[in-house]
Amino acid sequence: MNFTEEQYSAAAVYIKSKTRIVPKLGLILGSGLGGIANEMEDQVVIPYEDIPNFPVSSAPSHKGCLVIGKLMGHSVVAMQGRVHMYEGYSPQEATFPIRVLKLLGIARLVITNAAGGINDDYSVGDLLLVRDHINLPGMAGSDPLRGPNLESFGPRFTDISHAYDASMSVIAESCARENNIPLHKGVYAFLCGPSFESPAEIRMLSLLGADAVGMSTVPEVIVANHCGVEVLTIAAITNVTIREIDGDKETSEEEVWESLDIIIPRMTTLIRSVLTKLSIA
Repeated sequence: MNFTEEQYSAAAVYIKSKTRIVPKLGLILGSGLGGIANEMEDQVVIPYEDIPNFPVSSAPSHKGCLVIGKLMGHSVVAMQGRVHMYEGYSPQEATFPIRVLKLLGIARLVITNAAGGINDDYSVGDLLLVRDHINLPGMAGSDPLRGPNLESFGPRFTDISHAYDASMSVIAESCARENNIPLHKGVYAFLCGPSFESPAEIRMLSLLGADAVGMSTVPEVIVANHCGVEVLTIAAITNVTIREIDGDKETSEEEVWESLDIIIPRMTTLIRSVLTKLSIA
């Protein structure tokens, strides 16, 4: 499904009618991380289902609310949960919110997610600063920019050789060191899901250079770049992926949720620290 400028505008106009705050920073809070938005001052909470044309999340722990307010001195719009292609949404539907956030006024976007660790140096609870990605669905034709181009947002062809903003990445690394938070740098591979990856697929992704794998984020990053929005992405390693079929270990949803007890405090501390140092015009 391809959206028109009028459909994006209708969503933005509705949201603007609910608050006087003009957000300059966007936050996408992935699995279990929506609580960060609860710290916002002067907040206005808008359920996705109330916003014209806005996709509604059905994923576990994704609350499905847009929160606008003040956080660490910044005017912020936060997504408490996202929608995924595995829920049945097209790439264009899953990324609809990004262009709406752009129309609201954001210049920078901080994205978080849950991911499986492929790199042997990663442990459950570690955080990953994403510096590049592998977009396998996009290579197969499921690119969020496929279809008619809306010139008001960006050009027909988008360069994503520098998809993740270098200056924000430097700030994130500095904040992680100051707070003694394990933060790796690496490549995130995007697959649609919802099935977890097979051992053969994990071995393939490792050979391709992937350090972690997940079911979100990359389409959002691509559309943000198309809109001229700078992106910082931090993935939480919630499970270690399986490379061999002979063992008895299985990847489960329960394993992911259990890891959040370690991850949520680390991610919350890091995001708060990054926002104290982030300059947003």
